[in-house]
Order: sequence, then structure tokens, then C-alpha cells
Amino acid sequence: MLLKLAPTEEQHQALLETMHAFNQAANSVAEVAFREQSANTFALQKLVYGELRATYKLPSQLAIRCISKAAEAYKRDKSIKPSFRETGAIVYDPRVMSFKDLHQVSLLTLSGRVLVPFRIGGYQEARMGSIKGQADLIYRNGTFSLAVTLEVPTPDPSEPEGGMLGVDLGIVNLATDSEGETFSGEAVERNRKRMNALRQRLQKRGTKSAKKHLKKLSGKEARFKKNTNHVISKRIVQKAKDHRQGIAIEDLRHIRSRTDSTVRKSQRNRHASWAFGQLRFFLSYKAALAGVPLHTVDPRNTSRTCHACGHCAKENRKSQASFVCRACGLAAPADWNAAINISRAQVKMPIVSSLSA
Repeated sequence: MLLKLAPTEEQHQALLETMHAFNQAANSVAEVAFREQSANTFALQKLVYGELRATYKLPSQLAIRCISKAAEAYKRDKSIKPSFRETGAIVYDPRVMSFKDLHQVSLLTLSGRVLVPFRIGGYQEARMGSIKGQADLIYRNGTFSLAVTLEVPTPDPSEPEGGMLGVDLGIVNLATDSEGETFSGEAVERNRKRMNALRQRLQKRGTKSAKKHLKKLSGKEARFKKNTNHVISKRIVQKAKDHRQGIAIEDLRHIRSRTDSTVRKSQRNRHASWAFGQLRFFLSYKAALAGVPLHTVDPRNTSRTCHACGHCAKENRKSQASFVCRACGLAAPADWNAAINISRAQVKMPIVSSLSA
């Protein structure tokens, strides 16, 4: 969950200076980690802690968080030295951050603690009591926000009385549920083509102004995708809650490699550009907040099996859009048929956790 901060000019400067110092220090730690080929935070702390305190003036706990950030980044890919932007996020934990009431948070900076007001709406206010653990201080377009972690209750893993709402994820239709509702990808595809064409023109131009425009374009496209995934996930979770259903989705691991073979070459850019993982994440935390069980199922053969008679054959999938069973003759939209199979498939695992929304 994001909380938009409203610091005074003095507080804004203190937070910005702290962020700059934190990321400069993280780059220094990353250099040591890469040189020593070590992602061990305790070993790195012995090597760099004194410098972080003396050179970058980081308070003790921020120095520890800085070492952890650099170590985690190096651990993800030890073949390269991690690099951090000047305005990369700072991880705050309860030792350096505390909420004083519904509208103020205390954050540690280079110049001491600052009590910063923040703005919230009804959605955030209802969930303030669920904030747990650490938060990320983010700086975007001149504005500070806190991305906080919510601890939500685990839904009852038992079979919901309304059964399961199956959801098939795709490209032409981003999502189709087992009751036949589809979320078309047409608007997304139009936006992708327009963005790609504009991006190519700007890259070809290569001016300073064009590069600046490209950066803005990237943020705009990401916001469009995020909003689309929010709309889809909100609608699916609300429907499941209203009908007292659980939600079943495909296990998305290896979805790119698994489906690339079925996607025409001309569509692979379209296929690769969609944020499947983000949609799954939005479904998982919205379902958890709503008390709706969310499960993954094995996706094998869900698109080739007839939901009416159970006949499974590659030939049943007549095209990307249509399904025609060679055994019983059932004709149906392919995504809807797959979604019904997903709703009936054997559950692989429930998705439950504390989530950062």
C-alpha cells in the first residue's frame, strides 16, 4: 500500500539528502561485495560499517539497512557489480520508522528524526492497523511515498461453498473467467503499438529532449499496465467474493517459455510485454484482503481438454480463439473452455502470505 508523504520543504530536503547518501553508500558496499565475492552481510559489515558511518554519515541502523540492500542485490546476480540510482528506495524498518497516528510517520534522516505528515483516503485508513514490518521510501516525480507492507488474515483454505472461479490468462483476452466474462486486450494492444512507434521515432532522433521524452514514456506505459491489472484483478476478486467462491489461476512459472511455442513470431513482442506476474500479485493481495481463497492449478492441457466430455487432444484447439471438440462436437470460445477446466483442476497450492500492496 502506498502512502503519499507531504513533507515541509525542510523535511523534503532532509529526506532527499538521506536518500542520496544511502544510495552512494550502497554503491560503495556493492563494490566491496563484488571485489570480495561475498554476499554475507556480517562479513561485509566488518569491512564497510566504519566507512558508512564516517564518510556517508549514515546513522547506525540505516548503515545496516544499506549493507543488506547491497548484499541482496549482489546475491541475485554475482556476475555483475550492482549499481544503485541516486534516488533508489530506502528500506525503513520499525527501528528507524514509526507511525505516530493516522496521519504522521517518524523517519530517521542524516539530521535526525523528522515527523512527516501523509495523505490517505478511505482505502488506506481502513488498513492502517494491518501495517507490519518494513517499508520502502520511494521518490518519484518530486514526490515521496512510503510503500508499506500489510499483514492480512489467511483465508479459510477449505472448499468455498460457491466452488471455484477459474481464470485463464492470455494475450488477446488478458483474462477470461469460467463464467464467461472476458477482459479484452485490444486497448492494451493499441497502447503498446502506439508506444512502440513513438519509442522508435524518439530513439532514432537521439537528442537530449528525445531521451527525456523516452524516460517519461516508460513511466506512462508502466502506469497504464498497472492500472489495467488493478481493474481486472479488482473485478475478479469482487465477483468471487459476491458469489462466495474461491479463485483458481494457472501456475505462472515458466509461462513465457511454455507459451512462446504457441505464439506466432509477430505476436511475441506483444506476448512478452504483458505483466503476468503483476496481475497475479494484484489478484493475490486483493483476494487476501477480501478473504477469498486463491489457488494455483497445473495448467497442462487445460486449453486442449473439452470441459463437457473430457476429451483431450491438440486438434481440439482449432485456433487461438476457438475450441471445437473432436469427440462430442462442443464449440466454445477457447479461453472460456480453459477457464472452466482451471476451475475444476486439482489445486496445486494456496497462495497465502503477508503482502506489500
